Amino acid sequence: MPEPNRTTRDLVDEALRLLLAKDMGGFADLWATDGILEFPFASSGYPPRLDGREAVREYLRDYPEHLDPRAITELTVYDTTDPEVVVTEFEVAGTAVRTGRAYRMRYIAVITARHGEITHYRDYWSPLAAAEVLGGLDELTTSFTAGAPNR
Repeated sequence: MPEPNRTTRDLVDEALRLLLAKDMGGFADLWATDGILEFPFASSGYPPRLDGREAVREYLRDYPEHLDPRAITELTVYDTTDPEVVVTEFEVAGTAVRTGRAYRMRYIAVITARHGEITHYRDYWSPLAAAEVLGGLDELTTSFTAGAPNR
């Protein structure tokens, strides 16, 4: 249920808490029904954009089977001139489930929220770094596109 007074910064904190709790359903619930998740650096075969909360939910459904995030090791949130938009830089440390490899992934996200829900989330991360940890580009693509809705 959206919380209209929740700020974009509040949503960032809640999103990271839910990520570490491996609550992908709760994470998806932060999106507006028609919210957008974009991946500007998406590799070939990987979805560049997800439209709607349910597409985000489906995309994240199996996330904990592939990546086990354990800590947010760095976090900086930048306010912008638009009170509905923040830019975040953060690093997640954890383990790739299949390979057992430790990983540290850096992200930059531009997040817009209205009425206590994420309306747009632009996620900048390195598909090559993720592929290395997961065991290759094919494994990365399969991990997050198998059974996902058409995009």
